Amino acid sequence: MTQEKFAVTGMSCSACSAHVEKSVSALKGVQAVSVNLLTNSMQVEYEEAVVSEKDIIKAVKSGGYGASPDKAEGKKEAAAEDARTESTEALRQMKFRFLFSLCFLIPLMYLSMHHMFWEWFGLPIPSFITRYFHGTENAVTFALTQLLLLLPIVFANQKYYKNGFPSLFRGHPNMDSLIAIGSGAAILYGVFALYRIGYGLGHGDLATVEHYSMDLYFESAGTILTLITLGKYLETKSKGRTSEAITKLIGLAPKTALVVRDGQELEVPVGEIAAGDCIAVKPGASIPVDGVITEGSTSIDESAITGESIPVEKKEGDTVISATVNKTGYFRFRATKVGEDTTISQIVRLVEEASASKAPIARLADKISGIFVPTVIAIALIASTIWLLTGATAEFALSIGISVLVISCPCALGLATPVAIMVGTGKGAENGILIKSGDALETAHSIDTVVLDKTGTITQGAPKITDVLPLAADKDTLLRVAYSLEKQSEHPLAEAVVSYAESQEITALESTEFQAVFGRGISARLGGKQYFGGNLAYLKELGFLQADEQEALEKTVSQLADEGKTPLLFAEEGSVLGILAAADTIKPTSAEAIEAFRELGIQTVMLTGDNARTAEAIRKKLNIPEVISEVLPQDKERKISEFQSTGKKVAMIGDGVNDAPALTRANVGIAIGAGSDIAIESADIVLVKSDLLDAVTAIRLSRAVMRNIKENLFWAFFYNSIGIPLAAGALVWLGLRLNPMFGAAAMSLSSVCVVSNALRLKFFKPTKKKN
Repeated sequence: MTQEKFAVTGMSCSACSAHVEKSVSALKGVQAVSVNLLTNSMQVEYEEAVVSEKDIIKAVKSGGYGASPDKAEGKKEAAAEDARTESTEALRQMKFRFLFSLCFLIPLMYLSMHHMFWEWFGLPIPSFITRYFHGTENAVTFALTQLLLLLPIVFANQKYYKNGFPSLFRGHPNMDSLIAIGSGAAILYGVFALYRIGYGLGHGDLATVEHYSMDLYFESAGTILTLITLGKYLETKSKGRTSEAITKLIGLAPKTALVVRDGQELEVPVGEIAAGDCIAVKPGASIPVDGVITEGSTSIDESAITGESIPVEKKEGDTVISATVNKTGYFRFRATKVGEDTTISQIVRLVEEASASKAPIARLADKISGIFVPTVIAIALIASTIWLLTGATAEFALSIGISVLVISCPCALGLATPVAIMVGTGKGAENGILIKSGDALETAHSIDTVVLDKTGTITQGAPKITDVLPLAADKDTLLRVAYSLEKQSEHPLAEAVVSYAESQEITALESTEFQAVFGRGISARLGGKQYFGGNLAYLKELGFLQADEQEALEKTVSQLADEGKTPLLFAEEGSVLGILAAADTIKPTSAEAIEAFRELGIQTVMLTGDNARTAEAIRKKLNIPEVISEVLPQDKERKISEFQSTGKKVAMIGDGVNDAPALTRANVGIAIGAGSDIAIESADIVLVKSDLLDAVTAIRLSRAVMRNIKENLFWAFFYNSIGIPLAAGALVWLGLRLNPMFGAAAMSLSSVCVVSNALRLKFFKPTKKKN
């Protein structure tokens, strides 16, 4: 199965995208098609053995549209630059068309409606208008001048006719078809009226001349075309702002880098960097690719990737991420991920794919869009016919038909979902939350249960020393003995002891006769004395604990265990020097995140393989309602299924390989960014900062996006359900009749309203840690 992205040209509304989708879906071997009107792109999943890329392009072209494979991977920045150039040029042309049309529309409107300007505003009528355009004797001059002023407007906006009529004749009318039919009908009627004026003058029928000179409709056609172009210009300008997040992300990575070759620093294009290259980074420079520091230390601003504003200190052996900024020191690093494998490239790909994907809620709008334009044309014809049959004049029936055609807006329906998804996913990326699809974004808003893995999700994922309890020795002596023993151990807790001792600047003693006893502890000779370290059972076995001493130790060890800590006892022959307690410490934001979930009405459950005692200690500290402990990796997925079987919508948050099946099973899988690649691949949402508060933000963002989509769809349906009957003359008996010019203005503004509403999501604020 092959998945490929295509750029599609010529689409003007949701009816177009629905037709493209239908054409490609009809091909044998095509499994899934998703056409995005906002990004003018199409994602196709197909069997390469059955259908080819050329067949797909041919299917799109057969419908009157253009298609081409998206730019090759590795040329994303160039593709983005081309897209920006095309968008800027399209916007410039649209602006020119509008201003050009306006230059001719103003005199056209004044000429055709100068008497209204005089009545409404008290403006004097110039004498040349009275002399050359007033009265039945000047009727032909009056009508012909309006036609001549209209023709440049028609010429400037010929795109509507070139796209609209061919689509109509192919049986797949779109928004351009509505505009072409509506304005075209007004123009044809004006030409007909011009002939009738000529006939009246030739036959002395001045009543006919006067009647038709007041019903030319040239100004209506000009206004329709100009206002629609204005609406398209404003809509395109607003739509450009929805993709700002992707544009910013692509622009973050530098175009060149300093690569060290043969001892020389050479400036080369980023595309030429290979894995293993040594790269130098100066203060203030952006990091071109992912890698590991081999020389030097610095502080790095990672806000572009994680959203965290505080610079992170880095030293030899630490990883650096592409598109982050070196703040202070000079350093060198070895490239590990280059090209499309870099973090920034993967983030851009995820955001683009999510923006191009469709949320399930969009399917309703797509279905309606597919039949919307033919239905509107039918309503226009039926309304005009009914008014003619009820005795209305042909002019009135025509104006009704034109009003219906130009007020209906399939664009508002087609844009309602994609603009909100694009702004939402972009906003998530800005804050270190990568949402992989519109489906995940929609599903997240309905989550009522969040299942949390403990290690690495709620906790830091690495044990640290939390307590130092000296008994028969002072603190420094206890730490020196512990450091000297554990320095040679490979036990997971040994690293915590070594790290803590080094942070306290403790020096180790020389050791001999080191021995590790599996499951118990370690021993060695330090400075000629025998020392021991391990659990209480190990010291009991050695047999030098007094009864009262053993009882006190058991009480302390039990208390530490109840707090979720692992006690490590250190002793010399005959006496216990003290206890070090190690624990996988809770992340600073975990408690706030769990409280925030509670405030959102979401139940939290901790699912862990740890023993019940440790799990209960974490539960008490964080006030987690439910804890399921001692769960085997293979049982995590089953537990998720059990929750779902009771009707729960479950989000699973985890970071390990063992969490992957559960992440896949959950309605929404959320992976911690510092976790395994398998977990990240299995998840629907990735938290780059590994901060549990970002999971809260992701669900809040999902709810905000869904609320926005529903507002957009409501507006689109409400506008059309009110506007079309009004234009059809349903309320004429109340004195309410819609002029075609006002219909065109309303149509133009409807799409702008939808896009502007989606842009409100840019003001969404993430959940932050309380001070």
